[in-house]
Amino acid sequence: MAAIATAIAALIPLTSGGSLAGTRTDDAAAMAPVRSATNVEARVNALLSRMTLDEKLQQIELLGGSQATDEDARKGVGTVYGVTDPNQIDHLQHVAVERSRLHIPLLFSFDTIHGFRTVFPIPLGAASSFDPNVAAADNRFSARETAAVGIKQIYGPMVDISRELRWGRIAEGAGEDPYLGSVFAAARVKAAQGRDYSAPDKVVTSPKHFVAYGQPEGGRDYNTTDMSEQRLRNVYLPPFKAAVEAGAGTVMCSFNDLGGSPGCANAHTETDILKHEWGFDGFVESDYTAISELRACPPKTPDEGPCGHGVAADGPDAAALALNAGTDSEMVSTNIRDYGKQLLSQHRISMSRIDDAVRRILRVKFRAGLFDHPYIDPSKAEAAQLRPDAVAAARDAAARSMVLLKNDGGTLPLDPAKSTAVIGPLGDDKHDVLGPWAGAGRDEDAVSVYEGIKAQNPKTTFTQGCQIFDRYPPDNTPDDVCGSDADFDKAVTAAKAADQVVVAVGEARGQSGEAGSRSDLDLPGRQQQLIDAIKATGKPFVVVLFNGRPLTLSKVAAAAPAILEAWFPGVQAGNAVADVLFGKVDPGGKLPVSFPRSLGQVPIYYDHEPTGRPCDPKAMWNSRYRDLPYCDPLYAFGYGLSYTTFDVSAPRLSATTMRAGGSISATVEVRNTGKVRGDDVVQLYLHDPVASISQPVRRLRGFQRVTLAPGETRTLTFRLDKQDVGFYDNSGRFVVEPGTIDVYTGDSSTADRSASFQVTKG
Repeated sequence: MAAIATAIAALIPLTSGGSLAGTRTDDAAAMAPVRSATNVEARVNALLSRMTLDEKLQQIELLGGSQATDEDARKGVGTVYGVTDPNQIDHLQHVAVERSRLHIPLLFSFDTIHGFRTVFPIPLGAASSFDPNVAAADNRFSARETAAVGIKQIYGPMVDISRELRWGRIAEGAGEDPYLGSVFAAARVKAAQGRDYSAPDKVVTSPKHFVAYGQPEGGRDYNTTDMSEQRLRNVYLPPFKAAVEAGAGTVMCSFNDLGGSPGCANAHTETDILKHEWGFDGFVESDYTAISELRACPPKTPDEGPCGHGVAADGPDAAALALNAGTDSEMVSTNIRDYGKQLLSQHRISMSRIDDAVRRILRVKFRAGLFDHPYIDPSKAEAAQLRPDAVAAARDAAARSMVLLKNDGGTLPLDPAKSTAVIGPLGDDKHDVLGPWAGAGRDEDAVSVYEGIKAQNPKTTFTQGCQIFDRYPPDNTPDDVCGSDADFDKAVTAAKAADQVVVAVGEARGQSGEAGSRSDLDLPGRQQQLIDAIKATGKPFVVVLFNGRPLTLSKVAAAAPAILEAWFPGVQAGNAVADVLFGKVDPGGKLPVSFPRSLGQVPIYYDHEPTGRPCDPKAMWNSRYRDLPYCDPLYAFGYGLSYTTFDVSAPRLSATTMRAGGSISATVEVRNTGKVRGDDVVQLYLHDPVASISQPVRRLRGFQRVTLAPGETRTLTFRLDKQDVGFYDNSGRFVVEPGTIDVYTGDSSTADRSASFQVTKG
């Protein structure tokens, strides 16, 4: 698509299939955000002119909920993070507004990533829907619930692109592709903020983590990142740019260093690109203690807090580096507040930079309506949670996010009239299915797989077989999952007594998400042995996976006739799984990230460069592994089965040439060639075979999910322009070069139907 905003405007009215009650986002005529007051800048400047230096430094401070006191509120601290009790929020806000000298309201913030109380599928799962309505539903209802308790800023969406499957936080993003990630980033921002985030059911968003946090060396969270300028701009920056263009009011800088410069002290990314190049006028907050972590270890004094990067000698150094680089608000650590006066007197920071940071923070507070309507009614907060429309949308979203990876012999859909055995450590689980960063979600709100299936088939039993644990090191050994307490005999007995079996396995929620890096991507513990034991019974069965990242599933695929990737589906997990297993919902999701055959293939992603000696497992002197007879992943990006079949035509182009400043259209027909109604995702990829910088073998530039009846055909049109055929070079310049562009269409990244056109000068 020509632009992300256009892509969303085009996709949302055309998507079909699930109901997703209440998920319509803004139409094309209403895409631009509206600021809450025309006199915001005048009010900001008037207030800033009355502030003392101490009050300005307080505004820059962002305290954790356990830190914030009445005295902090009275002194005019800027932001408070992590408080979810509406009574505490209301109390602190009254103190700030009524007892501080200038009556500046607090901004309360929280990590609402995939739901507040109504927990939706993890973002990686939502991206599997290839439907921005799913992301919009999540953020629309999340904003309503979050704002109801008095929280007006969310630390999301997380828009980090990642090809590093060992990294646990891949669960929080949209996967490996920058185009898909950009569409979903913009959809989430628009749904959460609306056109005016001062509205009582809207919040200001903070896309994170700026930038390239998703590609740490070794897959270890918080670790270093290094890459070329062109890769940064072509892969990792686009979702942030899309979020900013969608109106995101704030941005969070990242823990990681990029080329040796930590995210919260990186002037190139924070100031040169974000603020100057993109025109971002909101504020940038640091991640948790990220400014303190700029300092060398060990700290000079024990009470100085975390350290690590070694680009600053001490707290004053760290404060100066971060503020001068473009960080406007310091989370949890207090270096800027503590040393601001000292640094100013030493001319290491300027008053103009302090004023700029404070002006940005006040601007967001005015736009959020906090000066006009600072209070909420705590007694009404609970009534806004888990409303029927939100719960229904969460169920639809979870079902649309599931991906059918394997279905030999028509194992699925299951027969709701036959006796069913639900087996496995996650079969009656209400905790892990919520996934990491589950907001204010509660286990008791969730529907387990067993409960969901039994509601549709009373002849259902449950046998755990073994347990799954979520423990922090050094206790999380392989025996923690299906360990010595496993009782496979009971599971086998239950399977033999049933007509069909559902095996619910995967990760504990703490094995994904922040600090959830793993060095092994197989099913944890002895869960594979449980699957093998069920296979030996000869009963038809399906493996339902709950996880926050791609797993190495070669052994699972060899044993199981059917595999359904459910990710962590949220509060309606069990109902959504049952809807798909019994065929009430067609599993039309597609993978937003490649599933490797072996851990040694990581990183593996579809849009790789071709290299001079492309992979050929049969050739000696090619880019291959000696001990792996494959080049491709087990399941490719964009892959996913359905209960029916589809045929996607080759693209028909509106012209054979396109001027560098013009556009061209590609028309595709998709037909349901099967016997039941179902969903497919039509995907359009481009390849530039000759360019000044080696180009990826494929790049996704359009997609649309459609629902078709048997025999029905739909015609889809994708518009392409310079944004689709161009790329950034290593000088940071966006270039469009004359030459051939190949267009591929199909329903996965392996699509082979194609046409070509020429880009010409002019």
